[in-house]
Amino acid sequence: DLSDDASLRRIFSKTKPDEFYHLAGQSHVGISFEIPEVTTQEIANCTLKLLEICRDQDNPPKVYLACSSEIFGNSSESAQNENSTLNPTSPYGVAKAFCLHVGHIYRESYQLFVCNGILYNHESPRRGENFVTQKIVRGAAAIAQGKSNSLELGNLDVERDWGYAPDYVLGMWMMLQQETPSDYVLATGTTHKLSEFLEMAFQYFDLDYQKYVRVNKKFIRPNEPKRLCGDSTKARNTLGWKPSLSFSKLIHKMCEAAK
Repeated sequence: DLSDDASLRRIFSKTKPDEFYHLAGQSHVGISFEIPEVTTQEIANCTLKLLEICRDQDNPPKVYLACSSEIFGNSSESAQNENSTLNPTSPYGVAKAFCLHVGHIYRESYQLFVCNGILYNHESPRRGENFVTQKIVRGAAAIAQGKSNSLELGNLDVERDWGYAPDYVLGMWMMLQQETPSDYVLATGTTHKLSEFLEMAFQYFDLDYQKYVRVNKKFIRPNEPKRLCGDSTKARNTLGWKPSLSFSKLIHKMCEAAK
């Protein structure tokens, strides 16, 4: 429980970690519009609390903070890097932007080893059911199995930079193995429309998505970036990181697991 200060401090005192990966908190952009206060509390305030706990350790651990491409929002740049202007369009994005800045403060003011991982969309068969990619894959599987006859989604024209989650977790670890802390964008550098994801997922099950998918306005967010694409040049050059799975193979892997 991120709100349980005593338990958090007790865990750090007992384990004395060398590396700390902070991945907890409300992680759904759409839901952040419905519960903005909880989202801000869990992402922003709890990150600050955990940095304070790390700072108080006799041997402070190296810290990884999970940032997000959502901090860039409606960016004017075709691909965003570590120096791009922040322009978040959701409570989630705003809270993550706070984390980015507070991470910088603790790194520069207290010499805490803090890395912000600015990760673009990363998917795998373990993706939660309330995220659109898993909703699509499981929806297509259910239709193919005769368990459902339709799927309702929001805006099909949004473009995202989708990669394979295990690659991104490896990138997180790589960041904390460096001599000096820094921020890194992890992304494939290629975007696809949600309709492309739909088409490939349904094709895997020999289905035409246009026959089954309906747009429901309740799934359209009040404000949503139309296109997000990451420039991971720094991570590729400094960490030696690169994505291992193509867009189509990622979708096939998720579909195979949903069968």
